[in-house]
Amino acid sequence: MTEIIGVRFKDVGKVYYFSPGGKKLDNGDRVIVETARGVECGEVVIPNRDIEDEKVVQPLKAIIRPATEHDLETLEKNRLKEQEIMKTFTQKIADHKLEMKPIDIDCTFDGSKILFYFTAESRVDFRELVKDLASVYRTRIELRQIGVRDEAKMMGGLGICGRKFCCSSFLGEFQPVSIKMAKEQSLSLNPTKISGTCGRLMCCLKYEQDCYEELLKITPKIGALVDTPEGKGVVEDSNLLTGAIKVKLDKNPPDAPPITVNRSDARILKDGKIRVNREELQALKGLED
Repeated sequence: MTEIIGVRFKDVGKVYYFSPGGKKLDNGDRVIVETARGVECGEVVIPNRDIEDEKVVQPLKAIIRPATEHDLETLEKNRLKEQEIMKTFTQKIADHKLEMKPIDIDCTFDGSKILFYFTAESRVDFRELVKDLASVYRTRIELRQIGVRDEAKMMGGLGICGRKFCCSSFLGEFQPVSIKMAKEQSLSLNPTKISGTCGRLMCCLKYEQDCYEELLKITPKIGALVDTPEGKGVVEDSNLLTGAIKVKLDKNPPDAPPITVNRSDARILKDGKIRVNREELQALKGLED
């Protein structure tokens, strides 16, 4: 077992493990650590805990020190500085006539690097912009082009449910979401119904997917051949949550209505398949990016 603490550098960001270095730390404590970007100040979100060795990426770096009052003052100054840098960044983009949208600024704690986040519809040649910014701030400059999901996470907002974006309120990392999930959950494949403000598939499609996958294992799909107490037939509709399925019996006339039975009363002879046809997939392909 290895003793760790979990540290987060953004309000809703990925949690990184560090060694507490023999110190007892609580949730909300600030610590100074060394990262790939340089020295940073992060917030403890997982207090001292022992976890299995295989869950730790070695070598596990120890914290430099718990943050002091002076460190917290430096952190606040950096936040204020970022607001001023954003104004300059926006102006410089306009001066260079670049097709890019400034999103966020991130100054490392030790001032060794400034990261500029932006979005653009295509690749942008920002070499002259980097030189211009470096001449102003006299430090390492890094520009990062981010996607629309990351933009939504950084900017925040309200979803169609009326609550804050999941990504900006509690999701540390994005989970893969697919058109297949929407199809398996019997949702309308209308882009306005299954996409978020970012224009991509809603993250919440992932939340109940495991439950739907379990129900799909025991529920005949549309097109399945089943045997019911009333006879054999083909499933025309099914409700995964209630377990009710509508079956068109082979023995009944073509214009006869289907019967409704519970999935527990139907034996699957040949199951159907859930497919997203090529036209649907092509029309909705951009939602998965």
